Amino acid sequence: MSIRVLLADDNEITRRGLLWIIEASGDIEVCGQAADGDEALARAEETGPDVVLLDIRMPGADGMAALPRLLALPEPPKVLMLTTFHDDEQVRTALRAGASGFLLKDTPPDELLRAVRDVHGGRAALGPPVARRLVDGLARSSPALAPEEQDRLDSLTGRELDVLRLLSRGLTNSDIAAELGTTEGTVKGYVSAVLAKLGADSRVQAARVAYRAGLDTD
Repeated sequence: MSIRVLLADDNEITRRGLLWIIEASGDIEVCGQAADGDEALARAEETGPDVVLLDIRMPGADGMAALPRLLALPEPPKVLMLTTFHDDEQVRTALRAGASGFLLKDTPPDELLRAVRDVHGGRAALGPPVARRLVDGLARSSPALAPEEQDRLDSLTGRELDVLRLLSRGLTNSDIAAELGTTEGTVKGYVSAVLAKLGADSRVQAARVAYRAGLDTD
């Protein structure tokens, strides 16, 4: 069954581009389009999308205003926010409000489709530039590792540390696989092991540990 996506962006050219990318995927389809937050809510009520690609800045009711209303629907969709700006505070606000992910509009098509699939599957999705900036900001305001956190970090194998360093740069699993010369499936296994050993609920939390530990992320 296809993943049903609602496109909400006031720029028609952007919507057409997203439509072309999604319809070419084979497993994702567009069930509706909207030009502002109010229309996004109305279309979502009519079509029941699995995922909403929601522009954060639109005239009238923007994405930030529409987000809580979409999530309050009887069968709420996953919401993937889109923006052209590196606005760290808006990223944090949207994630705290329940958004499942945040991407820049110039995200490559394959990464955008992967993000849609990830949020539909219950995982968070942050584009690499967004993730790096967000984690960097969190790290600057975080204390050093507690002894038990250091013990967890010390339990990682050499290859798991390699994966953690690359993950903290905001790289996707496919990017990490290319860097390490292995398969994406193998990387998924390493990422799961890293999260479990660190007691982290997400890639962002794991990356935050890496930054606080002073691991080389260059």
